[in-house]
Amino acid sequence: MEEITWNDFEKVELRVGTIIEVIDFPEARKPAYKLKVDFGEFGIKTSSAQITKLYTADNLLGIQIVGVVNFPKKQIGKFMSEFLVTGFANESGDIVLTTVNQKVPNGSKMI
Repeated sequence: MEEITWNDFEKVELRVGTIIEVIDFPEARKPAYKLKVDFGEFGIKTSSAQITKLYTADNLLGIQIVGVVNFPKKQIGKFMSEFLVTGFANESGDIVLTTVNQKVPNGSKMI
């Protein structure tokens, strides 16, 4: 593992946002959802996430997740991803979203 400096870490904009829309993404190579997330002052951004094994569209709405909002946009097929959804693989390799356990303002930065 390569060490980074505090200055390196501060460059990563890890922000909290609320999922406001979830759409199936059948064009994706692996099962995925398209997510629309409200990051407060940073706006509403879209991304995709391969999280269909652990989450349904209905139970994702309103959840606050952590995303990296300062990566360049990335083309995924015909879809443009505007932020990186963060999560961890469980023992089965399924992605568990990074969330907060208490509500915080959208756009809050991880410190």
